[in-house]
Amino acid sequence: MPRAKFQTLTEQMYYVLLCLSRECCGMDIMDRIPAMTGGRVRVGSGPLYNLLEQFLEAGMIRETRAEGRRRSYVLTEAGRRRLEEEYRRICAQGEDYRRIMGEEVSR
Repeated sequence: MPRAKFQTLTEQMYYVLLCLSRECCGMDIMDRIPAMTGGRVRVGSGPLYNLLEQFLEAGMIRETRAEGRRRSYVLTEAGRRRLEEEYRRICAQGEDYRRIMGEEVSR
């Protein structure tokens, strides 16, 4: 059975949504993701604009402005909820790792 769309997010999806917690355009996103991740994660223009289109169709982001070809976006409430769900899922994976591998959870 195929997984539901956006049931889990790829790293690129996660960071695109994280960038859109504040309004920005595609070029800003392409600059911010490597800055956020110390260069570990990058997203090219093709995959980025494909994701933005999918997130728009899913109601997870909305367009806020269009100036020629430059478009800006921001998270919707649905997008914010999905980002928070993904964050909790990732944290749970980390907790499982620490529990199984015997590492102390330091807080």
